[in-house]
Amino acid sequence: MNIDNYLPVLLFMLVGCAVGFGPLAIGALAGKRVADAEKQSPYECGFEAFEDARMKFDVRYYLVAILFILFDLEIAFLFPWAMALRDIGMLGFWAGIVFLSVLIVGFVYEWKKGALDWE
Repeated sequence: MNIDNYLPVLLFMLVGCAVGFGPLAIGALAGKRVADAEKQSPYECGFEAFEDARMKFDVRYYLVAILFILFDLEIAFLFPWAMALRDIGMLGFWAGIVFLSVLIVGFVYEWKKGALDWE
């Protein structure tokens, strides 16, 4: 076993740890440690916290969030498809059209069911 082969990996790990932990150590050593009442107060979007943090959210909030993630990820698949469109040929083109059709049908279904309405 030749240690010279592992030297670049070890060096890479050491530099990575130094870049990761170095700023944390510098901030801990050089930063101010003054904790006043303003820093200790709860803060939420520029307003004072006016309700309990354990309040229940409406299910529609989660539904809209999941649908956004779902459709956002499906749209992300279109970028590599569009970049490789010349290489994949007509079969790849029609597979993408079927994918888009399923995406559009699902979006229209969710829209008609009222899943995207907030009120």
